[in-house]
Amino acid sequence: MKMSFEELQDKPRVLQSLTSINVHEFAALLVSFKAAWEAFVQETFQCEGRKRAYGGGRTAHLKNLEDKLLFILVYFRLYPSQEVQGFLFGMSQAQANEWIHRLSGVLNQALGYEKQLPKREPAILKAVLDVCPSLEFMIDGTERPINRPKDKKDRKTYYSGKKKAHTVKNNIISERGGKVLFLSDTYEGKKHDKKIADEEGYQFLEGSKLWQDTGFQGFAPVGVSIGNRRRNLKKQN
Repeated sequence: MKMSFEELQDKPRVLQSLTSINVHEFAALLVSFKAAWEAFVQETFQCEGRKRAYGGGRTAHLKNLEDKLLFILVYFRLYPSQEVQGFLFGMSQAQANEWIHRLSGVLNQALGYEKQLPKREPAILKAVLDVCPSLEFMIDGTERPINRPKDKKDRKTYYSGKKKAHTVKNNIISERGGKVLFLSDTYEGKKHDKKIADEEGYQFLEGSKLWQDTGFQGFAPVGVSIGNRRRNLKKQN
């Protein structure tokens, strides 16, 4: 299995579900992404003194520019573990990690971090949510495995009893339709979802509806009505 833009461009609904943009928006974004990628290549691989020319060595897993853009959009849209991201695009976890770090910077340069990618500052979250007309949001915690730390203290810090593995965690706030609006800082996996929310102090517009699961039990921002996400999903199914 290897996901590619060539396969998805004739499946517009699937493409939009995976990236949050349609085919035409993808094509428009590709123009600025190409410019940012070329600037990255020139700065990184075509610098004076480099022994091997760009393009030498192993064949890249993401050969086409379209697949590079698809890769990083899928990652920011779904936030899967690096193991899953690598599986989707036919590469190892280590290779997925390398591409994520490489292409995140390229995407940031192409679009402008403050306008297009999920916000990372709780202080401006309320302003971000203000432009969402539905006032209906979902909050969820994502926990992803990491390599076993070499340091004994770090192993204890990052060990998650819930996952029986060493993990890191983020909270995500998204529109009901799925677009990710906010991504918290990264914490050790054993840290409770609600504790992260309490410490970061998320603020919502009065009258908003917030869907959440039991991991956020007791989290009730002022002026917000709370819905049980799991119970709602069972009704839909």
